[in-house]
Parts: sequence; structure tokens; C-alpha cells
Amino acid sequence: MSTEQERLSQSAAPDAPWRRWGPYLSERQWGTVREDYSHGGDAWNYFPHDHARSRAYRWGEDGLGGISDDQQRLCLSVALWNGRDPILKERPFGLTNGEGNHGEDVKDYFFYVDNTPTHSYMKFLYKYPQAAFPYDDLVAVNAARGRDAFEYELLDTGVFDEDRYFDVSVEYAKGGPEDVLVKVTVANRGPQEATVHVLPTLWFRNTWSWPGGTAKPQLRATGPGVIQADHPELGAYRLHCQDGAALLFTENQTDNERLFGTENLSPYVKDGIGRFVVEGESAAVNPEQSGTKAAVHHILTVPAGGEASVRVRLTADQAGDPLGIGFDQVMGERLAEADAFYAALTPPGTTPDEALVLRQALAGLLWSKQFYCFELDNWLSDHGLDPWSVSDMRNHGWFGMDAHDIIVMPDKWEYPWFAAWDLAFHAVALAVVDIDLAKHQIELLLGDRYLHPNGQMPAYEWNFSDVNPPVHAWAAHFIYLLEAQLRGQADQDFLERVFQKLLLNFSWWVNRKDPDGRNVFQGGFLGLDNIGVFDRSAPLPTGGSLDQADGTAWMAFYAQNMLQLAIELSGRNPIYEDLAVKFIAHFLWISASIDRVGDVKDEMWDDADGFFYDVLRKPDGTATRLNVRSLVGLLPLCASTVFPPRIEGENARLVTKITDFAQRHTWLAEGISAADRRGVGGRRLLSLLDQGKLTRVLSLMLDESEFLSPYGIRAVSRHHADHPYEFSVNGRTYQVRYLPAESDTGMFGGNSNWRGPIWFPMNALIIRALLNLYAFYGDDFTVECPTGSGTRMTLYQVAEEISDRLTRIFLRGADGRRPVYGGQRIFQESPHWRDLIEFHEYFHGDNGAGLGAAHQTGWTATVAVFTALFKNLSAADFREMDRIAERTAERAAERAAEQSASPAESPAEGGTGGRTAGRAKGRGRETER
Repeated sequence: MSTEQERLSQSAAPDAPWRRWGPYLSERQWGTVREDYSHGGDAWNYFPHDHARSRAYRWGEDGLGGISDDQQRLCLSVALWNGRDPILKERPFGLTNGEGNHGEDVKDYFFYVDNTPTHSYMKFLYKYPQAAFPYDDLVAVNAARGRDAFEYELLDTGVFDEDRYFDVSVEYAKGGPEDVLVKVTVANRGPQEATVHVLPTLWFRNTWSWPGGTAKPQLRATGPGVIQADHPELGAYRLHCQDGAALLFTENQTDNERLFGTENLSPYVKDGIGRFVVEGESAAVNPEQSGTKAAVHHILTVPAGGEASVRVRLTADQAGDPLGIGFDQVMGERLAEADAFYAALTPPGTTPDEALVLRQALAGLLWSKQFYCFELDNWLSDHGLDPWSVSDMRNHGWFGMDAHDIIVMPDKWEYPWFAAWDLAFHAVALAVVDIDLAKHQIELLLGDRYLHPNGQMPAYEWNFSDVNPPVHAWAAHFIYLLEAQLRGQADQDFLERVFQKLLLNFSWWVNRKDPDGRNVFQGGFLGLDNIGVFDRSAPLPTGGSLDQADGTAWMAFYAQNMLQLAIELSGRNPIYEDLAVKFIAHFLWISASIDRVGDVKDEMWDDADGFFYDVLRKPDGTATRLNVRSLVGLLPLCASTVFPPRIEGENARLVTKITDFAQRHTWLAEGISAADRRGVGGRRLLSLLDQGKLTRVLSLMLDESEFLSPYGIRAVSRHHADHPYEFSVNGRTYQVRYLPAESDTGMFGGNSNWRGPIWFPMNALIIRALLNLYAFYGDDFTVECPTGSGTRMTLYQVAEEISDRLTRIFLRGADGRRPVYGGQRIFQESPHWRDLIEFHEYFHGDNGAGLGAAHQTGWTATVAVFTALFKNLSAADFREMDRIAERTAERAAERAAEQSASPAESPAEGGTGGRTAGRAKGRGRETER
């Protein structure tokens, strides 16, 4: 067991000492719903970037690659100034929707290079131009561009020409749970000497200025190079600084005078340090050297091609020589331990480039942790609302929700708030490195501080009452099985806690999203915000209702997952046998509804096309299929789950109850797959697709002129590029056509992006389904892949092929280029950029270039799960899938023994250790973004 793994084993609780300090600071707090106190709910304009440096936040803090304690009482980050910027660089910058943002990518370039689960070692890299940061230029040019044009990015402005920028690397290492060492290294990549100001900054989140606030903490200088931090709850810490650096103090209070033209509460305000450094205002900082925000001011002149560094140490412990020889020793030891930790995780046969991507994917996932604080009762009360008032205020009705937790965010700049289905995928990827935290993330939204009394899980900050796909049960079961494999013991207490809360949520779905009681679901948004003809969360222009193929498939999938959980728990308590029958019944009723027996014209299955579609039901009683080939029609494939024969042997009473139900409702099973026969190894299969439907759906999905891209499964079929789907009503024509990058419609605030790109979470569920189906059908069932190629593959080989195409996005091809970078030459060619991976929200449907949120590693980190599957498990393992747990445990033990017998592998070139995920059998071609 590696040293980091030992620390992790001591840190199962989310508030364990080694977890107390971490990357819990957001990259953006401005423009969030939490900070929005406007009457119209315009969060971006109520609290814009221009206010962020001067206005105290209410609910959280942000910074540049910073850290905080787990309740974000004390924060530490790095601010920069190049001598030319109009403001201090304290946080990343990006555009609002009104400023021309249609892909949601932050404009700064920063990278989460390394991290360990206990944050014993972390590395963050920021690329800082030596010319003035072009804030106004980025806004003006993007605002003038139409939706069809590419966004104007920071690289396009020319500020990185001739490599005139600094690489600012921030490394954190823990000497102990309460002892954090920080080293800031500035590398001048340009051809001339250049000066940069580096300001490690320490401050308290403002919890004292609001109604019912806490006692005010204090920062003060207690000697040369020492800042004392005293907090009534957190206790005392000291920030040790290098000799000769100036200590600057102000208050984390709003600069009312600058923003609103009113009197300040104190002469020292939040932007005081920036005004001192940038504008030379000596009176902006406190000469008494005390306050609630402080910075250590270093001015570094760095030669061309050279480096300079700054060190600080935040500690609650006594340190005799905090920045001396022991500093480098701790830094070196923690990096070596991180290398050993990732070496043990890296599957045998992984190439150095694969390992680099794997490590950065997991590091980005761990960096995505954020302290999330949002007390809805207080926030709504601030708006003058109470639980009994009637209001259309956003999130009214969620009184009692009380969030103050560490949550793995989708992206700490673009999406610095949780989303229910994102979090489930995050937990699945997180289980690869930190299974205890993965379990905690699953339970979080099911706890009494989040789950609505009616059983609904909050969807996401902009509308907690919206609907995300129900994937928590699947994620919980995946994590449960993985823990049993890795630790040799199943945590049925965890499973039972989750199951009980999911019962409430499942009932909410059945009672709220099946309004006609037909077992056909109308979930609305369901994460696929712009994939259909209409905005599915708004009233239909035709009136009536929409039978959603994806909503119905999600509920079939949910019923399968709940059945799996109930079967697991039935050995513990026979009461779960009745619940297992309940979920069998739900699945059968849903399967009968999605494809009714006989030739039915108003059902979701279109026998002529061999595909599933949404059905529009008009007020006059007529119904029309909306024949858009999209992920909506592939979701029924994902509702495929295999059950081993041992379940029948171990649950005789359950089998009797299920048999009795089936005999009373024989017609329900007529349309589903293999209801009356066993598969390989005597297994049973629950699937919405029988073998005939499966063959037809796969024929479309694996067609490269339809869904199969060189880089995974597209969200919309490429067929619609030349054959757009159109629907006319009330003199208006609605259209869906294939768009490989961002969408060109304005639905959902202009950030709509589902009409063609590749999404990792949906591909992950498709791969899961294919592996389950392979375990049932085995080697005898093959399909053409790609369709029309003449090459036949088993479903395992198809799953592996899709995985390879997905991981190929990040890997350097034979031409030395990574598809994720598209046509960005500096990323493809510069030695200082080419091995820094961005894990985007989604990817170009034709060339694999990264699009959307640049750091949505949360669900894109499922690339690490693909590695675990296809590097560690073969087709033979899935043919004998009941022994996968046994084999995985054996192999994990073998690798651990190998690691203890040999030294850790040295870091790969271009990053701190590491390899990636997957085996790219083909290499990516040069792409253009």
C-alpha cells in the first residue's frame, strides 16, 4: 500500500484531518445564483466580473488555483500583476451570454496538472500574458460575432505571440493535516527579461457582515514575514513568508464608494491591495498591518527562458525553520508519493502518453472539489419570502435546503454549482481514486439537507425544480460493486441508506412525470436541453404533451437499477423481495408502454426506421412521431441489465413471487428481450430491445454516416446534416439539423450544444449496456462495425472500439497531434503546451476537438473508468462476469505486490508522472476547431 493510500485509508470521513485543506476554492463566485439578489433573476449582470474584485461575496469565495479549509473560513490563493494589466489578476475571466458567450469556455488558460485524493500534493499551472490582458477586446469582438462564428479566444488576441508569457506553477504539499507548503514558480517563456508581481493572498470568507453573522476574525502581522490568522471556529494559523517581502493588509468588505457611490464602512476594502499594487494608492492598505485580507508582495524580474520562485507556508503547527531545507524535502517526498500512488493505479500495458492523460484526468476531477454554501431559507428570506408565500422567485419552495459541503463540481468556472446527474458521473469516476468520497457524494443529495420532502432531488442551482436524468441508483450500485471488489467486503449499510432515499425519489418520478398514468414519462429537460425539436421544459407550441423516449427509457433504467439494489439487500432482509417484485413490475409496465403489442402507430418505436422517437400528442387526440435521430432514441438501448443465475438459487421466495406476477401478466413480457430464455452462463436479461430491435438500433448507431464518429457516439445523427428534420406549426418552422459543435439556436440562454457533439457520460452508458448485452449474448451474436464495413464484432469488441475512439480524443497520434486541441497550433506544437490536457464538456462530432466548458473533468474523467474496464478485463472476463470481482481483486493484489517490490516509476515527460486511458488502435488526424 502506498503512503498516499495509507493516508486515504485513515480518511474515510469527509471531515477527516487530511481532507480538511484542499482545492475547495471556486474559480468563479460572481454571476452565480447564490450571489444574485436582483428582482429579475439576472445573475450575470447583477454581479458581473467588474464587481468581483470590489464586492464581498455572501456565500463563497473564488481565486486562482487556490485552497481553503473544508468550510471555507480561511482561503489562500495567488494574485498576479504583469505591470500592464488594468487590474490585479485574482480570478479567471470569461464572458456572459450577453457578451457573446455561446460555448461557455473561460478565456484564461489554466491547467489542473496533478492532485492526490488527500491533497497531500497538488499542482496548478496558469499561463499569464506579459502584455495587458485584453478584457475589453474579448468582450467587444465576441459581442460583434454571430452565433455561427467561432468565439474569439485569448490566443486569437496575439498576447501569446513570441511566447511572451509566464508559466506560473503553484505547487502545494502537506507537511501534515494542518501544514500546507506552497511554492510558486514563475517561468519566463519569452525572449526578453520581464517583471511580474506575485502575491500569495490570505483572507477570511466574510461571514460577519450578514444577519446572524459570526464573530469577525483577524489577520495581523506578528513579526517579519509572519501573518497570524485567528478565527473563532477554525483556530490560529500562521502564514510564513520569505524575508524582504512586503505584507499588505485590507478588509474583505465591499468597496461601496467605487460600485455604488455610497460611503464605505472602512477605509480599507476588498480591492485595496489591487489599488495599492496597480494604481500606487498607498492609503488603500492598512499601515497597522491588520485586517481580514492580506497579501505577501513579491516583485520578480525573470530572465528570458529563466525561472524564479516564491515560497509560503500555512500552518497551525510550530515550525522551527518553515521555509528552510525541510521545505524542499517535504515537497520532494509528496511528489514521489503521488507518483507511487498513480503508478499503482495505472493498468499494465499502459503507454506513457496514456498514463499522462489518465493522471491529469483524475487530477482535474480532484481539483474540481469546491465548498458549496447555499442556505435557501436565508437566501429566500433575504428576498422577503417565507415558506407559505406564493412567488415565482427562482427556487421558491426549497426552504430547508441547507448546503455547506465539499462537492465535486462540473467545472469551477463555467459550472461552479452541483448538478444532480453530473454528480453521479463524478462519483463513478471518483471511485477509481477515492471510493469513500464517491459514496459520500452519492449520499449527499439524498440527505435531508438536500432532498425535497416530496422526494425530488435538486437539479442544479439555476432551477432546483428542474429534472435531471435519474442515474443515482446506477452510480450507487457501480460504486457498491467496485468497493466489494477492491476491499473484499460489500458495504450494505451504504446501499440500504441510498435505497431508502431513492424509493422516495422513484415515487416522485412515478407520481409527477407520468401524468396520464400510462407508464410513459414526460421528464422535460432531462439534461438534453437542446436535442429536440422544442424546448421540452416549456409549453409546447402545439399544446398537448410529449411522450419522451429518453424519459421513459431513463425510468426503465431506474427500475432495473432499483431491482438490482433490492436483490442485493434481499439477503439481508426478506422485505426487499416485495420491493424487487415492485421494480420488476415497473419495468415490465414501462417496456409494454414504449412498444405496445401489435402494429401501433402512436408509439415510440418506429418499425420502419428501426429506431425510437418522441411522440407529440396534440389536444385533438392525434399523435405524431418526431423523427429526430438522436440520443433520445439510443437511450432505450441503455436500459439493459443482466442478472446472474445465482440470484435465482439464493432467492427462491423472490423467484416464486416474480413467476407469480409474470403468470398473471403474461402479455407484459411479449415485447422485451429474451424474457423466456437464458443467455450465456444461465443469465437473465432485462432489456427494452429484443434481439431484432437491438440489431436495427445498432445498425444506425454504428453507421459512420449516422452516429459513429471517429471519436465516439454523436448526440445527433449526421444524417440530419443533409436531411434536417422540420416541423411546422402556427406559421413557424422548427428545425433540427446535425451541428458537430455548438448549436445555432438560442434555447436555454444560448448555451445549447446538443445537436451533434460527443458527450462522455452518454457514451459511458452505451458502453455499459453493450458489455451487459455481451455478457448475455456472448460471442455468437455479432454486428457489423462500422455498419457497411463487412467487419463483424461481438458486443464486447464494439464496446472496446467505442472506448478506443473516445480515448483517442486525448492521445497524441502518429502525426504528434492530439484531436482535443483541434487546430490550435500552440497546443499541438509548443513543448510548454502540448502535454497539458483540457477535459472539455463535449467534443466536436467530426474531428474530436474539445468544446464547451474547458475544465469539465467531472464527467469526462469517466475516461479513467474505460481504462479500468478494457485494460484490466478481457472479453473472457465478461463471459464469466460472475467472477469479475474475484479476478479484479486478484489483479489488484498482484499490482500492489509489484509496486512494493520495485521503486515508483519516474514522471513522464511533460507532466508529473502519468499515462492515460484506453488503447487508441487508430490515431487521430489533424483537426480544425
